[in-house]
Amino acid sequence: MIARMSRKSVMAVFLALILVVCSLSSAEILLPETTKTQKTDGELTVDCGHMDQGYVMVKGKKTNKRLKVRIKCSGATLNYDLNSDGEFEVFPLQFGNAKYQVILYKNASGKKYGEEGKVTLSVKMDNELSCFLYPNQYVNYNADTECVKVISELCKDMTDQSQIFKTVCDYIKANFVYDFIKSVSVKPGTLPDIDDCWNKHMGICQDLSAMACAMLRSQGIPARLMIGTLGASTYHAWVVAVVNGEEKFYDPTAELNASSKTDTYTTERYY
Repeated sequence: MIARMSRKSVMAVFLALILVVCSLSSAEILLPETTKTQKTDGELTVDCGHMDQGYVMVKGKKTNKRLKVRIKCSGATLNYDLNSDGEFEVFPLQFGNAKYQVILYKNASGKKYGEEGKVTLSVKMDNELSCFLYPNQYVNYNADTECVKVISELCKDMTDQSQIFKTVCDYIKANFVYDFIKSVSVKPGTLPDIDDCWNKHMGICQDLSAMACAMLRSQGIPARLMIGTLGASTYHAWVVAVVNGEEKFYDPTAELNASSKTDTYTTERYY
């Protein structure tokens, strides 16, 4: 014989079921968070509380001078511009488990920079793909970014990564075009602009690829923003995602008929 449940108990069970359904139907969007685990040297501060998730947060002291960050690991070196407002920016630990050096430079005069701090980190991640699940300086988004909100709605009932990957690719192909004007006017060193790409429904290779990475990462699919050359020497950006454990190549520029997938892709760096 089934015992009768009180009205309060029925309501509690009902609310619990709603929470379970919501948790199953929506992907968790992973976002960086500051911690109290920080290392400081000179004018450099590195928040290293989430190194196990594949990223660090870096800032310098507020200044009216230009700042740069150099991240070195196992012979590889990546240089980044850093904001001068004293706020943290997110950088991936894309070289996996290893020792890293984070070095801050401040403009002295002209093109000359002086070192203002250096921190050494020993990184150990549970999953070396973790860094490709979070936003960073190159793939910059949050839970309110429009492309993230739209793809979250489109994929809310999907559990198969292959289906999600196809949905992202199909959506970009159906709704975006390549920005040929920006491709010849963009200044060197310009970061991808996901919001501008979304608002205009057009972008250059790095904008389209960064947007694709944001959409995929927000749905739990690790996605690398690849930077390098296409053919002989054409600057280019594309995506390599890990879908159900298998690497998938995706070039939104080629899918929009603005470049050729038959040319040689040469990787210089990735984020």
